[in-house]
Amino acid sequence: MVKHNNQVPNAHFHKKWATSSRGPLKVRTWFSQPAQKKARRLKRAAKAAAIAPRPLARLRPAVQCQTARYASKTRLGRGFTLEELKGAGIAPALAKTIGISVDYRRKNKSEESLVNNVDRLKLYKEKLVLFPRKGTKPALPEHSAPTTGPLMPLEKKVEEVEFVDLTEELTSAPAYAKLRQVRNDKKLVGIRKKIEEAKKADK
Repeated sequence: MVKHNNQVPNAHFHKKWATSSRGPLKVRTWFSQPAQKKARRLKRAAKAAAIAPRPLARLRPAVQCQTARYASKTRLGRGFTLEELKGAGIAPALAKTIGISVDYRRKNKSEESLVNNVDRLKLYKEKLVLFPRKGTKPALPEHSAPTTGPLMPLEKKVEEVEFVDLTEELTSAPAYAKLRQVRNDKKLVGIRKKIEEAKKADK
């Protein structure tokens, strides 16, 4: 232990920082991160300009986030399901060629998400302009600027909040006791049903 009011020794000698008798360098450095970030951005911009007016990104579906904490939020998913493509009248093989992402593993668990993504595909079909692969190259439209961001980004929904005046009935209601009663009723459904069936059998 150190004497007097000095710093407590906290030297980390377990890392092999340099080539020595203890072995080669084991600690990785990442000083090129800012330069690599800039290089990736320039590559994306160059690719977007080369394939313009075709967008760089693919069309992706709107899906709900995972877990109870984020389930209320919507984000872009991996790809559209076969059921969604069928509802929009698009073959899966054709979808890949016109900039639509397809996910063969995802399943639709609600009618609402199915309808929303089918409408998203139909809106994309209305805006889609296909150029012939053979023959003379057609003139590009005036608004054929390269796009690097997400295709048809999701709009943020602003939920309306309704305010009500507090009344005597609202303030005097036993909210906690009511919640416990509902929780107990849900918990004891099976037991109460079994008791009723036993009573009917005895009669």
